[in-house]
Amino acid sequence: MKCVFVTVGTTSFDDLIACVSAPDSLQKIESLGYNRLILQIGRGTVVPEPFSTESFTLDVYRYKDSLKEDIQKADLVISHAGAGSCLETLEKGKPLVVVINEKLMNNHQLELAKQLHKEGHLFYCTCSMLPGLLQSMDLSTLKCYPPGQPEKFSAFLDKVVGLQK
Repeated sequence: MKCVFVTVGTTSFDDLIACVSAPDSLQKIESLGYNRLILQIGRGTVVPEPFSTESFTLDVYRYKDSLKEDIQKADLVISHAGAGSCLETLEKGKPLVVVINEKLMNNHQLELAKQLHKEGHLFYCTCSMLPGLLQSMDLSTLKCYPPGQPEKFSAFLDKVVGLQK
């Protein structure tokens, strides 16, 4: 069983959920050898219909106390650019695609994703670029994120968000 987990955290990111659950995206995900897609949709108004066929299962939920288990089970995580979700996924050593919400224009999230991409830890894109990226990305090129360095990460975040004078 290969599983893709999509998370939007405590917010909503309808464009991402709509994009990843569109028929052509589902087809692409399945053609890449994944047979399960779990969508964590938060407060979203786009609520895809869960389904299960012989070859593919789509699960949808809003919240769980902890996403640890779903991240742990996933072979690929597609996440909004929230620092918490990114860090949790990277620390578990899971391949990560961060999708930037272009409607959020305070885009320190983009800075974070760009930096972690530059260091080779993740891929990032916008919703419209996601299907193409899923097709072209090579997960084997990703470097493991050094675990257990939250202070490094928060210092980095502060810098990105511009808290450091």
